[in-house]
Amino acid sequence: MKRFFIIAPRLLKFITANFATAMALYPFILFKSEEAQQNQVLVNHERIHLRQQIEMLVIPFYIWYGIEYLIRCIQFRSHYVAYRHISFEREAYQNEKKTNYLADRKFWNFLKYL
Repeated sequence: MKRFFIIAPRLLKFITANFATAMALYPFILFKSEEAQQNQVLVNHERIHLRQQIEMLVIPFYIWYGIEYLIRCIQFRSHYVAYRHISFEREAYQNEKKTNYLADRKFWNFLKYL
């Protein structure tokens, strides 16, 4: 996969209200700093999100993510806990340290994290 990394601290601050170090917005990965771009675990986490976005044809991914986030907010009454329980995030966090994860990953694997 080609690397499309962008250092965009102001954009990330605007979009995420300071809680994210990086964000996958297909086909880019936005980083808050150059140091974050060197973090291979973080890069792998965001690459997992890019794969999820491709599988869902991008726009449906963002719709599903938003709906699931709202459901989790109601369920847990906490932004951070809701975010960590989104199926896409659960898959990415659980597998971010596995450098060959994307090579072996099954199609729509995030569904097992619902």
